[in-house]
Amino acid sequence: MPFAPSPVTTEDIKGYLQEKFGTEIDASQLRQAAAHFDLGYQTVSKRLKAFKVKVGSWNLTVAEKLERVYEGLPATPAVEQDLIPQKDPNYVPFGNYSDVKKIISSNMFYPTFITGLSGNGKTLSVEQACAQLGRELVRVNITIETDEDDLIGGFRLVDGATVWHDGPVIQALNRGAILLLDEIDLASNKILCLQSILEGKGVFLKKVGRFVQPKSGFNIIATANTKGKGSDDGRFIGTNVLNEAFLERFALTFEQEYPTPKTEQKILEKVSANLGVLDEEFCENLANWSDIIRRTFRDGGIDEVISTRRLVHIIRAFAIWNNRVKAIQVCVNRFDEETKQSFVDLYDKIDAKVDLEEETDGE
Repeated sequence: MPFAPSPVTTEDIKGYLQEKFGTEIDASQLRQAAAHFDLGYQTVSKRLKAFKVKVGSWNLTVAEKLERVYEGLPATPAVEQDLIPQKDPNYVPFGNYSDVKKIISSNMFYPTFITGLSGNGKTLSVEQACAQLGRELVRVNITIETDEDDLIGGFRLVDGATVWHDGPVIQALNRGAILLLDEIDLASNKILCLQSILEGKGVFLKKVGRFVQPKSGFNIIATANTKGKGSDDGRFIGTNVLNEAFLERFALTFEQEYPTPKTEQKILEKVSANLGVLDEEFCENLANWSDIIRRTFRDGGIDEVISTRRLVHIIRAFAIWNNRVKAIQVCVNRFDEETKQSFVDLYDKIDAKVDLEEETDGE
């Protein structure tokens, strides 16, 4: 007499277990289901193979989740579709810009690390190189909380369905874009999920069983205030010592300096002209003022420095109040009282046209 297959279906077994025990099932509960349906333990175990998460443990939602991953619509992309940065009319090339542009235009996979003090144009140089070359850029701002799910991707709930969502790194790999890891020295060891990608080998998405190869033109550029060795002087609190094997995967390191006074003056003139408040003398004075402060900082005379970004803040403040000293004062208030006053007093010595008391009180 031929063997008759059991009329009990997988859905029958699943329904019984869910009703009696929920979705998390162990071996003893599986044996109870086997006894209930008069089936062997191995038979029931094979029926629920798709739900097995480890030895002696089953999750009755796993298979449903994977089914929706492959059959459902993809989640909203992590980045916008138009990834070519806009050209900044105020940008003046300086420092490592030409080298960065050359690396990007080569289409060669050549991971690059750019280090330098805050506000000196590290990130902007990469953005504007991509803008000039018409290359797509995916920028990821790194924090201590950044993990594999943020970078590579993970499951997201979309319209009631659980679907796989590609992270920004996968977006960049698939598009052959430049991946900019901004402030990478704030990262924890969770950043090590990028090891194989930094070798140009792509990445295996173990959660969905898919391997992603880098498209031609893909490259990684990281920016940081330190060289991944932490901040000895305490200026950059929160920066971490990065794994040596991780740092070794960056082919080269650029040290970005602040622009020269002449270049900085040109930057400020462009910004002020676009704001309708062009004052060439003020721009020249600001550039010389910041240069003196930076030289004093390098010599160890002061603990603070005026960045190019802060000079642009001052120009914008000047566009609001039309008062040189007030524009400087409101933008250096972030420093301690002694440093702030010394910066303002120094500018008073550089600019013969200002009267510290009158300009502070005037509009």
